[in-house]
Order: sequence, then C-alpha cells, then structure tokens
Amino acid sequence: MNTLLITGGAGFIGSNSARYFKDKGWNVVVFDNLSRKGSKDNLKWLQDNYDIKFVKGDIRKYSDLEKAFKPNPITHILHLAAQTTVTLSVTDPRNDFEINAQGTFNVLEAMRNFAKDAKLIYASTNKVYGGMEDVEEFETNGRYEYKNLPLGIPENRFLDFHSPYGCSKGAGDQYVRDYSRIYGLKTVVFRQSCIYGYRQFGVEDQGWVAWFTIATMHNKAITIYGDGKQTRDVLFIDDLVRAYEMAFESNSTNGQIYNVGGGSQNQMSLLELISFLEGFFNKKIRYNFGEWRPGDQKVFVCDITKAHQSFGWKPEIGVKEGVGKLFEWIKANKKLFKDLV
Repeated sequence: MNTLLITGGAGFIGSNSARYFKDKGWNVVVFDNLSRKGSKDNLKWLQDNYDIKFVKGDIRKYSDLEKAFKPNPITHILHLAAQTTVTLSVTDPRNDFEINAQGTFNVLEAMRNFAKDAKLIYASTNKVYGGMEDVEEFETNGRYEYKNLPLGIPENRFLDFHSPYGCSKGAGDQYVRDYSRIYGLKTVVFRQSCIYGYRQFGVEDQGWVAWFTIATMHNKAITIYGDGKQTRDVLFIDDLVRAYEMAFESNSTNGQIYNVGGGSQNQMSLLELISFLEGFFNKKIRYNFGEWRPGDQKVFVCDITKAHQSFGWKPEIGVKEGVGKLFEWIKANKKLFKDLV
C-alpha cells in the first residue's frame, strides 16, 4: 500500500492533499510544527474525519524528520512545509533560509537515507523567475497581460531569484532537481502559482484570494497595493492535488520541473476578484489603495504546456467557479477566521 508523507501536512495545501489521498485509500503521515495560523484547526479536522498519523516536528531539525521516516514505509513524499511570504523573508532572512533551503536539504537527506525508492514532489514557486523586467506587458480590459507570451512564462525561462524568499525557495528547487541527477532519486519540482481553495487561512501578505474573501465576510476594509490591475494565473486546490496524483503515477515526471498554475485560461486581476466577490456577497466592497510593494510583478502567468504534454494534466475548474467554491466554504466556516481579522 502507498504511504504518503506530507511535510506541512496541516497547512492549506497539505490538509487538502491528506484528505484527497486518504480518500484514495493511501496511508497518510502528516508532519507539521503547527506554527501557522489555521494549522491546528486543519489538523483537528483531519483527525476528526480521517485515520491519519500525525508527527509533530520541524524540518529544520533532521532528528524530527527521522521520527517520521524511520517508523513508516514511506513510498511518496509531498514536501510542502515552508516559510511562504516575501515580506517575512525580508524582515527575517535567516529564518526564511533555515526553513526553505536547509529544511528542504534535510528532507532530501532523510529521503536518501531512509526512503531512497520513494517519489517526492516539491512545492516550489514562480518567484524563482524573479521580476522579469525584460518581459513586455500591456494593459487590456482593465488588467495587465504579457505582450509576446500568450501562454505565459515557460520552464526554460532563466532563473533570477529575487528576495530572500525567492533565493531560499530557489535553492530548494535546484537541490530537489539535482538529487535526482546525482543520487538517482525520483524527485519532481512543481513551480506553483497562486493556489486558492478550501481550508486556506489567507492573510494580507499571503493568500490574496482567500484574504479578500475572508476580509469581506467580516466587513474589513481591503488594501490593494498598486493599482489593482496586476494579474495572476490562479489555480483551485482540487486541480493542484489532482496534479500531484498524476505526477506521482507517471514515470515521465522523474527528475523534471513543471510550472503548475492556472495558465493563460485562468487569469484574474485583483479588481476582477473584487468584482466577483461583490456579486457573491451582493454588496459593494470597501477598499483603498497603497503603494506598490517591492518586487510585485504587474503580471505573472505560467505556461503549463509541459505538464499537459508530460503527464496529461490541465486545470478543470475555472476562475469564477473556483472563487465561488471558496466563498461558499468560508461562509459556512466563518467562525474559523475570527482570529485572522
């Protein structure tokens, strides 16, 4: 039987992944230090509803990882544990490095020593491509788009780590790839873009789709940094977790790097999200504008062609449908967010 270890398994993506694979009949081991807001609620939900094993630990401590790897016959690994915000990486770069770079190294070493036949997927980020100042953009229909890249940024775009967060996640990205080349491990890199969905405890600095929805639910004013026309490709959580399964099952993914996001068909600006939410809530939303934040791209959309060609994946849930699903879940679980706003 497959046994999946999820680092950061009580987080937003981790808890959804644990549910999905448990429903598929897999054994699931959740590894988490429970430091993120919402993680304790997510863990309680998992333990109340699913037979999962929980190991409390921190990826910065190799001995903690040994407690997860040694007793369990790990066949698959989702490495999701991370420091996830650019702003915190700037204020505390050492912590960011120790979690994202050193922590990923620890996970790879634990895999090499205790689960060398397992398969690992690493959640990297589109931030490895940097600011992309040379890529031309233009404004159309109230949002920014690429001038000459209709499908978005491909994986062969040169890397240009920007911010301590970009550096630490980028270091992990390259370590994961190289452990496949040098040690023959079955590792896969997913450079993920703007994931949103159920059990996401978004805050102003990270998880903007969820944060705008949570803030509106609690009648909190929203600050838009920039002009609100900045655009991202967004991916609903169910589509991402399905991509994990498909990549695990395909031998063609070993040692590969993939962009995994909404792609050119699932773009949304901040102001478009406001418009969707005004329709769902049936009210005008209060928001104000702040200065552009350093390193904030006017547009990021990833080209997801490689993932489709390699293992047959593409998103199935459109932007408005996905935002509607998130809206309904947050409305039904309003009490979970009282400490966030």
